[in-house]
Amino acid sequence: MKITELKEKIFRIENEEQFNSIALEVFRFQYSACEVYNHFCQALQTDIQAVNHYSQIPFLPIELFKKHRIVSVQEAAKQVFYSSGTTGQETSRHFIIDPEIYKKSFTLTFQKFFGQPQDYHILALLPGYLEREGSSLIYMVNELISLSQSPHSGFYLDELESLQNKIKELKDDSRKVLLIGVSFALLDLAEKFPITHPRLMVMETGGMKGRRREMVREELHETLMKAFSVDSVYSEYGMTELLSQAYSVGEGIFSTPPWMKVLIRDMNDPLSQVAAERSGGISVIDLANLFSCSFIATQDLGRILPQNRFVILGRFDNTDVRGCNLLVQ
Repeated sequence: MKITELKEKIFRIENEEQFNSIALEVFRFQYSACEVYNHFCQALQTDIQAVNHYSQIPFLPIELFKKHRIVSVQEAAKQVFYSSGTTGQETSRHFIIDPEIYKKSFTLTFQKFFGQPQDYHILALLPGYLEREGSSLIYMVNELISLSQSPHSGFYLDELESLQNKIKELKDDSRKVLLIGVSFALLDLAEKFPITHPRLMVMETGGMKGRRREMVREELHETLMKAFSVDSVYSEYGMTELLSQAYSVGEGIFSTPPWMKVLIRDMNDPLSQVAAERSGGISVIDLANLFSCSFIATQDLGRILPQNRFVILGRFDNTDVRGCNLLVQ
């Protein structure tokens, strides 16, 4: 199958059978086309002919994005995304060959979970991300702001009072207000400028970035709900190395778009999956990541719930995901 046809099929997945079929196609394409992934699979002595279900596909440790150019086509990248990190810390690089796939992925996902962007005023409070170049989150939110077609939508850095005033200004407007922010900045706003709005939606993207003490999700959400008088707080789960996001519409329970799936691997045997309701390491299949690697073992811990939902429990204590040393140098 031509790669252009496969690219279109990814976003037309409707059921488990289609997902499995396309995941296997993507796996065989990336096994043959992505040198780093090919070396990793060979180090595991993977028999690709024996792989007939997506759960049998090897997951590339996310740590390898820090040291390797992980691509499945030999073309110049049109965009490079960099992960956030403290000074001196090595960051991941995601080479984006086709930015239109990313745009299609996050736009369709937003529509699936929240409706049309033009139904919202989108206010973004993302310091830390906004202060550096190459953030995939900023790229996504900037595009959604543009799609909202609202003159009120925009980014805020440290102008918390201005942001409060903008939300007040929009109280009588019929559109909903989506306030999307990094956790520490939302907490700053909550403490200094709490506010109510009848159509306000608050979405946190995680991350204290060393600016505040770490908080469990329940405490964070309770604080934000009280400050902004909302019944729930939404959450976004994404990362530099992926081109798709999962969203929680409350209580920290995440769902994925049809072309993305989360599996849980055994913490003591990273090549084995665990049963539903058991905790372990989060592995992600992101079929939109066609020109990089769609099968990634993250450093997050989680648990699968019924109906393909999942929760995030934390992160691995060790800095490197097990399995990195299997890569042939």
